[in-house]
Amino acid sequence: MLHLTVTASADVADDVLALLRASDVVSGIVHQRGVAERPDGDVVEADLPREAADAIVHALVERGVHDDGIVRIEPVETWVSRRGHDDERRAPGDASDAVVWAQVVQRSYEDSRITGSYLAFFVLATGIAAVAIVLDSQILTIGAMVLGPEFGAVAALGVALVGRRPNLLGMAARSLAVGFAIAIAVTTALALLARLVGWIRVEDIAVREETAFIYRPDQWSVVVALVAAAAGIIAIASSRSGGLSGVFISVTTIPAAGNIALALAFGVWDEVLGSAAQLLVNVAAMALAGWLTLLVIRARRSRAVARS
Repeated sequence: MLHLTVTASADVADDVLALLRASDVVSGIVHQRGVAERPDGDVVEADLPREAADAIVHALVERGVHDDGIVRIEPVETWVSRRGHDDERRAPGDASDAVVWAQVVQRSYEDSRITGSYLAFFVLATGIAAVAIVLDSQILTIGAMVLGPEFGAVAALGVALVGRRPNLLGMAARSLAVGFAIAIAVTTALALLARLVGWIRVEDIAVREETAFIYRPDQWSVVVALVAAAAGIIAIASSRSGGLSGVFISVTTIPAAGNIALALAFGVWDEVLGSAAQLLVNVAAMALAGWLTLLVIRARRSRAVARS
């Protein structure tokens, strides 16, 4: 169940009320006149099933409510209502599979911002990946994958392509480029320092069995990236976030960045090229899979909105 709050001028609020009253799956409608400031106007609240939210929000946006007003949606963690349960049964589809497109787009913009914490996670994850390569440890490699923050920006590429949002596309691409560049640069500097004090030798990265896949892209790299990205997009769009950790573990992006940094520090150019190819293959395949998966989700959404 979701809670909808709309702040709008009095005449627009009347249109919002008419829209909500016309739906047979909306309950708990509250109208407060003249209580809002910035923007001045009314506040309309209602409860609705998640599977009906996208159609309602789409209708509000078509009416231009968001131009001068505010449309806010919040999840209701716990609710007890016979009417609410009846509304969920009447609403088409299932709540866990329902997609609220506005929520997906907003999350994409948030995940594409370059912030201090975003860059910190990038650098820390790439540093752990470099240590994993030196120790030839798959456990540490998995840890670096999980810590990496890049999937949100990769998913945003697909959202931008499907929604034809060049601004979001530029934000996501820039976020990935800056994140990987800074992480590789910092990790390379640390690797040079470790080499200087004798902590790492070229032999430590020359022969390894457990992490050799990082600089050897093949057809399976493409397959895994495609499948993982599709799963990740579905998890984000349908609010099934529990599957995202598996997606992070599946793709070789952060480990490839860590290996690029180490190989640069020791001048192992074949591994630099191999890891760069692995990184590009994974990012490109994930962006492609995200775009195709979102095309299917968008088509289903359009049909659901039309029915509603």
